[in-house]
Amino acid sequence: MRSFRLLSLIEGCSLLTLLFMAMPAKYLLGVDGIVFFVGLAHGILFLCYLVGTMVVSHKLKWSVLQWLWVFLAGVFPFGFLFVDKAIKKEEHAFHGAHSH
Repeated sequence: MRSFRLLSLIEGCSLLTLLFMAMPAKYLLGVDGIVFFVGLAHGILFLCYLVGTMVVSHKLKWSVLQWLWVFLAGVFPFGFLFVDKAIKKEEHAFHGAHSH
């Protein structure tokens, strides 16, 4: 779970970097090439995030709607913050239920 939370945070930060740093650098400052490299890194991280959502969904026995919510949150800027909070809450509940 910690590794998925970390992946979610890194992927979310890569989206923010793409949207708020790389794209303005290209379109406002004319810095070419940055969008390609940041976009490539974000794309790879997003695919890893997709796989991560499936693994965690299976492990925690999420419904399709729960999985879809977590997956789609990764598409929106700052959505990763909501995912992190929800996963933390679920992690505490999961460990609390299995510690007795």
